[in-house]
Amino acid sequence: MTLVHRPCCAPAAAPVSLSPAPTVPGPAAGRRSLRGQVRLPGGEFAMGDAFGEGYPADGETPVHPVRLEPFHIDETAVTNAQFATFVKDTGHITDAERYGSSAVFHLVVAAANADILGNAAGAPWWINVRGAHWRRPEGARSDITDRQNHPVVHVSWNDAVAYARWAGKRLPTEAEWEYAARGGLAGRRYAWGDELTPDGRWRCNIWQGRFPHTNTAEDGHLTTAPVKAYRPNGFGLWNTAGNVWEWCTDWFSPTYYAEAPPDDPCGPQTGTARVMRGGSYLCHDSYCNRYRVAARSSNTPESSSGNLGFRCANDASAVC
Repeated sequence: MTLVHRPCCAPAAAPVSLSPAPTVPGPAAGRRSLRGQVRLPGGEFAMGDAFGEGYPADGETPVHPVRLEPFHIDETAVTNAQFATFVKDTGHITDAERYGSSAVFHLVVAAANADILGNAAGAPWWINVRGAHWRRPEGARSDITDRQNHPVVHVSWNDAVAYARWAGKRLPTEAEWEYAARGGLAGRRYAWGDELTPDGRWRCNIWQGRFPHTNTAEDGHLTTAPVKAYRPNGFGLWNTAGNVWEWCTDWFSPTYYAEAPPDDPCGPQTGTARVMRGGSYLCHDSYCNRYRVAARSSNTPESSSGNLGFRCANDASAVC
């Protein structure tokens, strides 16, 4: 297995800024809300890659025991409709809008030639598109009219934190995310077991065909799927594999598992990139098998792309 961090599922850096992106104040904190969330009991689980299938540079090992207090987590990723309500209420402007561009997968760009600003370094299938953001996910010639129940994309970690604060929630820790994604199945490869397509049925929205040029869309989707596509896991959570990457609150470190505390780990104290979990509709085992439940990735807090979203969590008691 290669030691190189393969960037197929998320561009490696923030988009090129067309103009300075000024710092803006975040929204006021909303009253704590458990709307759309399930309560998980917590307890101990084995966190990490038990199959030796991860990329060493991602730091999915060693497998280590983690004990969590009870917590709440959203059943689904945050949708376009939910994010639109947030924007209407707060006037929030996303990082992609303030930077003026965001990363769009090359097969779905819907923009004038003048809006195509170049390819992402190391991942040429990502195109930096002027005017691409959450309302226009493929560029200025696209919209989300018929995707209200799809996950919002082109949201940075900063945007996700702002939404969570407004909603009276927070982002999950990486440990909470993996525990929740496993759905009560100990040591399994996926949220539903060890087989990718049990009974020949797709259980997640990932790439089929030859990445990055031919997607046969056998699972029914070229890009995002509705947040309640497929089946929920054993905890009632939808799409914890594939569809869109989901931000976690933690800073990323490939060595963190070797030094993490066993009780409610919150990630390193500092870093340059934040953890992303779950994989996306672009993951394929020929290049990026990060749709496994133990898989990790990361990106800088201001970065955005057409396959990057989030879901929220909440304390049962104060943790981080």
